[in-house]
Amino acid sequence: MIVRYMLRINQNPMRHLSTRKMKLLNLSLLIHLCSLLLVSTQPTNQPPFSCDSTDPLTKSYKFCKTTLPINRRVEDLVSRLTLDEKISQLVNTAAAIPRLGIPGYEWWSEALHGVAFVANISQGIRFNGTIRSATSFPQVILTAASFDPYLWYRIGQAIGIEARGVYNAGQARGMTFWTPNINIFRDPRWGRGQETPGEDPLVTGKYAVSFVRGIQGDSFEGGKLGESLQVSACCKHFTAYDLDNWKGINRFVFDANVTLQDLADTYQPPFQSCIEKGKASGVMCAYNRINGVPNCADYNLLSKTARGQWGFNGYITSDCDAVSIIYDEQGYVKEPEDAVADVLTAGMDLDCGEYLKNYTGSAIEKKKVAVSDIDRALHNLFSIRMRLGLFNGNPAKQPFGNIGSDQVCSQEHLNLALEAARNGIVLLKNDNRLLPLAKTEITSLAVIGPNANSSETLVGNYAGPPCNPVTPLQGLQSYVKNINYHPGCSTVNCSSDLADEAMKIVKGTDQVVLVMGLDQTQEREAHDRVDLVLPGHQQKLVTRIASAANKPVILVLLCGGPVDITFAKNDQNIGSIIWAGYPGEAGGRALAEIIFGDHNPGGRLPITWYPQNLTKIPMTDMRMRPEPSSGYPGRTYRFYQGLKVFEFGYGLSYTNYSYEFLPLTKDKVYLNNQSSDKIALGYKSVSEMGTELCEKSKLPVTVRVQNNGEMDGKHAVLLFVRQAKTGNERPIKQLVGFNNVDLKAGEKAEIKLELSPCEHLSSAEGDGQMVVDEGSYFLSIGDKESEITVVFSEDTSDAATSKLMILPRILIFFYIYSFIHSFIPMHIVLK
Repeated sequence: MIVRYMLRINQNPMRHLSTRKMKLLNLSLLIHLCSLLLVSTQPTNQPPFSCDSTDPLTKSYKFCKTTLPINRRVEDLVSRLTLDEKISQLVNTAAAIPRLGIPGYEWWSEALHGVAFVANISQGIRFNGTIRSATSFPQVILTAASFDPYLWYRIGQAIGIEARGVYNAGQARGMTFWTPNINIFRDPRWGRGQETPGEDPLVTGKYAVSFVRGIQGDSFEGGKLGESLQVSACCKHFTAYDLDNWKGINRFVFDANVTLQDLADTYQPPFQSCIEKGKASGVMCAYNRINGVPNCADYNLLSKTARGQWGFNGYITSDCDAVSIIYDEQGYVKEPEDAVADVLTAGMDLDCGEYLKNYTGSAIEKKKVAVSDIDRALHNLFSIRMRLGLFNGNPAKQPFGNIGSDQVCSQEHLNLALEAARNGIVLLKNDNRLLPLAKTEITSLAVIGPNANSSETLVGNYAGPPCNPVTPLQGLQSYVKNINYHPGCSTVNCSSDLADEAMKIVKGTDQVVLVMGLDQTQEREAHDRVDLVLPGHQQKLVTRIASAANKPVILVLLCGGPVDITFAKNDQNIGSIIWAGYPGEAGGRALAEIIFGDHNPGGRLPITWYPQNLTKIPMTDMRMRPEPSSGYPGRTYRFYQGLKVFEFGYGLSYTNYSYEFLPLTKDKVYLNNQSSDKIALGYKSVSEMGTELCEKSKLPVTVRVQNNGEMDGKHAVLLFVRQAKTGNERPIKQLVGFNNVDLKAGEKAEIKLELSPCEHLSSAEGDGQMVVDEGSYFLSIGDKESEITVVFSEDTSDAATSKLMILPRILIFFYIYSFIHSFIPMHIVLK
């Protein structure tokens, strides 16, 4: 999105403009100037708002009466707008409407893992006043590695508070944040995989729900949000978007060939959860096409599915310039007005760009667009602005008005950023218990690597200016005063290593820490990787340093996507490997605490780490399921049938844990109802079973977890399920529940999880229908398994009752038959 927008604004804006377009441009500039003048009449430290109670004119407007329902207020506002004013509101930089006292509004703001400033492109947030920075939490992929939904909620909550604090300080022109990114991290080369919670639909969906509830101001359990929004969240990119620019194929023209089966059980569930459970107030449609149809022009996707089936009640925005590319680059329509007509008819409300501003008027003139479609879009847009309290008078006197600038970069939020980094970092290797290092024995360290002292690498992409970043080198310096540092390579791409110079600081030191990996030059928006190995000469540098060191070295990797480090995994000179993602501003401190044992690592990988040979598979192949006949191995741990460097969910600790399944309340799940047409086929449709039966069939699963080591630790408990009968395009296994537990050394605890057969035991048929197979399933945690059976025949209790009813009837029949037969000849009875 950012790159696309930058390319557009850097072009000559006057090129090819017609006289009419010049007039539109001049009108737009005039409206924008009025917006700035309107805002400037208010105190500079006060945010823009409508319905000022001191203005007698606004008192007469129904849309300013807070006692009325929002839908009636919006109807009144929209009815007062001219057609030109309506069109001016359909783009991300919505113009002011001075005659109604409505200031301009910027819909585009970012808060992926902290309130962000988008490189002088979006003016939604500015860090040019009393607030100069915001808490930078770990990049999402690392946060997901904690497998801790309550942590995700708290991070969202903190970001929402800081966003509102920035707004209250007068440094924001919008409170709509285009976050979270909940696309499935399908291919490890994807440059934006770092922004996502990983490759699993359940994890991604739970992250979406927790984060959205937090940032919007809801409770962790949900259901307490009401109409007021702390800020507005937006689930993106809808849908099946996971390729940016790979070997010349870019996201703007890519037509993703996706089966209904894969859409149903992989790509769509996170968005359904985000809408139904998270109650997100925004959705962003993606650039790419799905089976030929642009996402933003897909009525079935936006209106029928999101709004119709899932009950979405919010606004739908395009990704930036997505409307223009429907005509300009995809060639999907014959003229610009057709693109405008298609997206508005499909149910899109907002254009991040200028296409709707430039062509909606002519589309109406050509009768391609109805004004009613524009009014619908405006209803959705102004409803959100009203839910944010921007039409309720002075925000300082409204809910969330007491959030001040002191809550931005607060100590509480900085502590949370540290906690998130600690709990996400994953220990991948620890031969001979090299870690943790003994503080009393380590008097000197050699710290080598291009990521060792880079504060920029810490935060990943879509980041604002951090409050107080601590690099890995700085974190280690708080433990060891005698540290020798060398970058090893001039840059992360390591086109020429400086091993000879780095080797000079290795000998004579107690321990060597190598901080390698990737950065935004290697993986980012608009740039996918080609390889899965370390870039340039990094591997050579690591191997040379490790062979020259006095002891096995510690390898730390900063990266979003996985890296094939098979060489390091098998090298006895590399004693420990740590994956630290992009750990945010507190990442260096968290890493040092783990290395020196002040924190016990408990993170687990949210994505499979694949070998380099996976790159033989085109990124454009969207299939999840394997095809053995062609050698296609499938995607993600649920379907992939190939070698792995590290498994999904893998992660070591300084202690060890054991598990025990407590006896289930029942080991058979009966899924019977009146609809039995699929029983002969061995499966039943979830939709046919109905909500009542699905609720009734839920099963509590209790697991006893014990910390058998000598260190306290926080541990993620992951519950998987697999079918006894494999094949039939069903997942090899899939995650069905997870939770976190803090255990002291030697302590045990019982973790309660809930198994919902309709949700957790179902998989998709070729037509996208979710079904549950009859037969045995195995629940597993660690090396422990527990079997349950799905049965389609009648429940034992119902069956028993039925049999008791039938048996007396049979006995009575035979009694009567025998009595009659004793008196009447058989041939008469038969007559």
